[in-house]
Amino acid sequence: MKRIIVFLSIGLAALSFSACDKDYEKTNTDPIGIIRTSPDKLLSPALVNVLAANMGRNRSFNNELMQVTVTQSEDEFAIFRYDFRPSVADATWNAWYSELTNIRDIFSIASMPAYQNDSYKGISLVLEAWVFQLLTDTYGDVPYKDANKGMEGLVEPAFDKQKDIYLGLLEKLEQANTLLSTGTPIVATSDPLYHGDTNLWRKLSNSLRLRLLLRISGKSEVAAEVIEKIRQIAETPAEFPVFSSNEESAVFKWNGTIVTTDPLTNPFVTSLRELDFVIPSLCNFFIVRLHSWNDPRLDITTTYGNGTRNSLGIAQGPAGFAGIESGYAPGGGGETKQSYFYSYSNSDFSIQKNPLAGGTIMSYAELQFILAEAAAKGWITTGTAESYYYKGIAAGINFWVPKFPTDITNPAFTAYIAGAQGTEWNNTLPLDQATGDSKMERIHLQKYYSLFLNDFQQWFEYRRTGHPVLPKGAGLKNGGIMPARMNYPVYVQTTNPTNYGKAIINMGGDAINTQVWWQKP
Repeated sequence: MKRIIVFLSIGLAALSFSACDKDYEKTNTDPIGIIRTSPDKLLSPALVNVLAANMGRNRSFNNELMQVTVTQSEDEFAIFRYDFRPSVADATWNAWYSELTNIRDIFSIASMPAYQNDSYKGISLVLEAWVFQLLTDTYGDVPYKDANKGMEGLVEPAFDKQKDIYLGLLEKLEQANTLLSTGTPIVATSDPLYHGDTNLWRKLSNSLRLRLLLRISGKSEVAAEVIEKIRQIAETPAEFPVFSSNEESAVFKWNGTIVTTDPLTNPFVTSLRELDFVIPSLCNFFIVRLHSWNDPRLDITTTYGNGTRNSLGIAQGPAGFAGIESGYAPGGGGETKQSYFYSYSNSDFSIQKNPLAGGTIMSYAELQFILAEAAAKGWITTGTAESYYYKGIAAGINFWVPKFPTDITNPAFTAYIAGAQGTEWNNTLPLDQATGDSKMERIHLQKYYSLFLNDFQQWFEYRRTGHPVLPKGAGLKNGGIMPARMNYPVYVQTTNPTNYGKAIINMGGDAINTQVWWQKP
């Protein structure tokens, strides 16, 4: 009897499992669900999410290191003192790698017969180069070839050397230039950056390529080839078009409102309070020069609310335009010197409402300063360093003050240069020197202002060049040495221990002073 009961139980169980299997897939498939997307559906979310992450860390990390702001603090882990918690490294790593999955999916889906589109493939390569450049310049060696392959079962990717990553990204940008030259149409509404103009995406690919080439131009092992590539792009615009005006800059324009339910609302509105922009004070290094130059970006002709506002969203304080010194020692009274602060709200020019704020991938002004450096070093002859330099200044001001002329022969521009001491080009200056005035100091001081709110580019360029020369406060930690990188996120040590171990051996450590490949002599 017991045996019969057992057999009956087994039989009923088998019937039960069989019934569960019958039409399982059909029954558990959502008839209206989307199981496959198209390239046009991935582009906008990827842009929004990467830029939102960049804006957050630009505000809290880059600006503190690069003496744009100082978050008044007597605590440890004050970034403006070159000291930060290891957890600071997590946010950008997570955000960038998450969106790289979507970015790479744009390419793979656009390669399928049903969606075949060369322009989407080219755009994907441009975005991939942009985000991986951010990753490798921030951390050094990172997963590249094996990255974002979790769906394929590869959950512990190898770390690639920065040199190999850079060479790979430059190849991708060259391929993007070719793919985008076909002019294959894309869905205009899918593209919040260029609204379907693939020629502008092509210009971004080549302008971004110049950024990457310049960044590794100091490495002797690749310098000759890199300089030749810079010359080739600069001298053959028909084959390698680049930005020709501010209007062509890669700037994601937020909707300029405070409608927080709109996905294109500036993240400074949706994720931060007005109070959050009062806490960090502007730094003397950033503000005093603009004030002494009578710079139009500090236009104080219009008053809003309780204070005076201007195009950069800065409020004049009781002591006028004077910030606080960065790197002051704890207890050194730095907090008493605050005389004005970022004003991100309460005006039509505020950073929160300004559609330009924080959405920059790369600007025309940056391109001009790249060409100015290349010309000053004798690498290109298509224009003079002086001309590119002045065009960069004009474009940088015009970006925030549209009424300012971009024509460097315009009397308003020449008057600005004449009145702004130390901005005029001087061919008698030395090309470069560690301290004091030089051609590189002038180029990179102006480039510094043009990179305002542009992710980590100020920090990257300072690490590459040592310019602009920043004053060093008595309270700096880390031996007064500018951090050379972010550490790897702590969880990477446990989730990918073998490859993490290989990476730190190759890098020479996982410390903030460990130089990345292009920084090393």
